[in-house]
Amino acid sequence: MNRSIELLLSKFLANEADVEELSQLEEWIQDKDNEVLFLEYVKLNAQINNVMNNYDNKKATKEAIRRRIKEARRPKFKLLKYAAVIVLAFTLGYVYHNYNTGAKETLQFEEPIIVDNQIEIGTDKATLTLSNGEQVALAKGTTVETENATSNGEEIEYNKTASNAIAHNTLTIPRGGQFQIVLSDGTKVWLNSETQLKYPVAFVKGNTRKVELIYGEAYFEVSPSSAHQGTKFKVYHEQQEVEVLGTQFNVKAYADEINVYTTLVEGKVSILAAGENKLLVPGEQANVDLRTSTLSVAQVNVYNEVSWKEGIFSFEDKELKDIMTVLSRWYDMEVVFGDPELEKLEFLGKLKKSQSIEEILNAIKSLSVINTYEIHGKTITLK
Repeated sequence: MNRSIELLLSKFLANEADVEELSQLEEWIQDKDNEVLFLEYVKLNAQINNVMNNYDNKKATKEAIRRRIKEARRPKFKLLKYAAVIVLAFTLGYVYHNYNTGAKETLQFEEPIIVDNQIEIGTDKATLTLSNGEQVALAKGTTVETENATSNGEEIEYNKTASNAIAHNTLTIPRGGQFQIVLSDGTKVWLNSETQLKYPVAFVKGNTRKVELIYGEAYFEVSPSSAHQGTKFKVYHEQQEVEVLGTQFNVKAYADEINVYTTLVEGKVSILAAGENKLLVPGEQANVDLRTSTLSVAQVNVYNEVSWKEGIFSFEDKELKDIMTVLSRWYDMEVVFGDPELEKLEFLGKLKKSQSIEEILNAIKSLSVINTYEIHGKTITLK
């Protein structure tokens, strides 16, 4: 490693690198050998850093590291790709491991055990249920035409027509799948894994445009009301109603989760839930807590909430258990924690949806927070 790179790495770890230097570091990390050197350098630096050796005040140490990571997350760090982001994940994950798992201060690393790995990267696929009950399989690489729509295997687009009769179709996205839809009014919807959306084949002219997110996660880019005689657009879910005038937003409402989240990217939406009505502005997220039947609103990092539709999973101070829940849907797999303490480890970073599960598990293992992992069929065990 030459002197200029060492200096660049030092400045990065000290949060002193400018945009140009970060760009240079990003380019250098693209080489696989350099990526390995980068991670080894960071690990060594973390191990000798005074803050890592301060066991007298664990709470203060955690807060200091949290502050440093939050400062590092300013826009200039968005230039860095996966290998650079992983250092921040490593810092927090490493410290939490040492503080929270007492008995495992020294890990004895083992080679992963992989038996009949059946875990595949998710792809574009869905099941279309027509109004007469007929089901049509949609998949990447196939073309399908119905009376009202055409699919190229990645997206289904409905004819831009209005109707006086209401016929509904349902699009179901399985685990390990994703799909897009263009409704008859031009509204675009991105559907995440394990999601079901019910919608009219054509909207009735002059009436409010209504769709129902039965479960799962969907990103809406709504055709403005000005293009449809002022008609509003509404998204229903059994726990809430979202009223739209023309906007982009994300709704996350999985059946196995106890919260329903609506995140506004741009425009304006009104949330009616838990007996309350709240108006969101861009950057805000509505949270319906199903345990307490309450509705609250908070500022969030919008990118973290919607990056999934761009092929990225972005996590900010997320516990490993929650991360694995997200990944299990995309890779259609089950995850078992051999040590319950591992569930609580928190991470900050990004993962590409195009990465294999082994690449992701090896990255987590390289952070020194797990001993090893096993893959048996479609089940992963973290140890």
